Amino acid sequence: MQGKKEFTPKLFYQTSLEQLVPTDNFYRKLLEVLDLRFLRKKTKKYYGDEGQQSIDPVVFFKICLVGYLNDIISDRKLIDYCSDSLAVRLFLGYDLDEQLPWHSTISRTRQLYEEEVFLEVFQQILSQCISGGLVSGHTQAVDSAFVKANASMDSLELKVPEQELEDYLHQVRHISNADKLVHRKAKENRARKEDRIISADKDKLRDITSRQKKWSKDQDQRPGASNKGSKYTSNKTHYSPVDPDARISVKPGKARKLNYYAQMGVDESHQIITHIQSDLADQKDNQCLQDLTDNITKNLKRNGLELENLLADAGYSSGENYAYLEQKGIKSYIPPHGTYKGGSEGFRFVEEGNYWLCPNEKKVTFRKKRLEKGTLKDFYLTKRSDCKECPMKESCIGKSHEKRISITAYKNEYERNNKRLKHYPYHKKKRMGLVEPVFGTLINFLGMRKVNTRGLKQANKCMLMAATAFNIKKLLKYGGKKLKTNMQVLENAAFSVFVATGEIYLRYKPLYFAKVNYKFQK
Repeated sequence: MQGKKEFTPKLFYQTSLEQLVPTDNFYRKLLEVLDLRFLRKKTKKYYGDEGQQSIDPVVFFKICLVGYLNDIISDRKLIDYCSDSLAVRLFLGYDLDEQLPWHSTISRTRQLYEEEVFLEVFQQILSQCISGGLVSGHTQAVDSAFVKANASMDSLELKVPEQELEDYLHQVRHISNADKLVHRKAKENRARKEDRIISADKDKLRDITSRQKKWSKDQDQRPGASNKGSKYTSNKTHYSPVDPDARISVKPGKARKLNYYAQMGVDESHQIITHIQSDLADQKDNQCLQDLTDNITKNLKRNGLELENLLADAGYSSGENYAYLEQKGIKSYIPPHGTYKGGSEGFRFVEEGNYWLCPNEKKVTFRKKRLEKGTLKDFYLTKRSDCKECPMKESCIGKSHEKRISITAYKNEYERNNKRLKHYPYHKKKRMGLVEPVFGTLINFLGMRKVNTRGLKQANKCMLMAATAFNIKKLLKYGGKKLKTNMQVLENAAFSVFVATGEIYLRYKPLYFAKVNYKFQK
């Protein structure tokens, strides 16, 4: 006989969250692992001694983690989700009849706490991952990705004061007439005075003029071709009054957007994120590497680990970065940029005398160091008398009087890095397999496709929480399992020795490795 279910609400219920939430629920497991009670002491300085009680800082961070774990970036939707979920209520410590905090409380509290509090939460989870054996520490891969800012391109305004620049802007004609119309004027202009002042010189403005003409001519071949009023925008001439820290950037084949730049380091062992930070989207990767490496090193040293190898793509390549990593005792595996050349073709470098020998055995001697487009270079020059009667003069220097060689001052660092790349050609696949899937997970599944805040510091908080959520999922998945590695030692051993390829490694409990330079004698 067919059944028919009829629902009649009861006036009273005798039940509890403990009974309703399954024992193997994700949030039950997370509740056992996550201990954020230290935050109450850490955030005490943000509150007074009188007035209405605030949201519990432990509850606030738990709510934030729920949002990133479920790819919810709206505070309104996040509170609705937490209210409807029995498991989340148990995780937060809110009973069935208790009302959760208002969504605006989450937004205000996020602005109230400084970055260091969010960083402390990230470091706490990282330490648990390290204690669980999920981080080796010695090899890190770094990469970057654009994250959409909480601002529209329609809100862009010309850098002001426009009344002082109007005649000049009309003269160089680098902006279309559509720019004079304000499509979506911001209610409040949050930009600082220096953000509103035009930063492009005369040459850059002319370059923008030519780009604007080309943009208009090739508009039917670009994304958004149906929008005939679109225009070429630049960080040199435009700013966002809604979010002054957001910068115009573009990926190949995609439309220009206001973005932030996420810089991240990932450990080779189980793809645990060792650091993540937000930078301005108009910066280059090689400008961010040193600060990123410093932060990764600090996070590892807090837990007794040392960084030895750094993997990155060619965007992070620069002589300054190679020299910096060598100074820190870190081996770089970074392909050189396409503009790097080891010297003039056919010329041989004599390191002892610091000069080049041409095919005709004439010296190209060192003269001085100088900056060229922000890069420190060594400048070499021949004598005019050496080149005057040279039979290869026309093919070598043309109408010039002497041979000039301008090469990076960090040539030796480049060569040592390139030598390492030849010995370990698999580094590229290894880096791509480590860091790129992590970025894909963060952006597509853990709420980092767009920051729901405004400002560089606020964006940094969002990225730290997304990375924390990622590490938590890794910790719950692998933290309880016994991991086997080629250098694993007994838990109760104070010291242990691992021998490989004729070298001795010492490991001091718990997770610190040191290489001892002893060779076996036959």
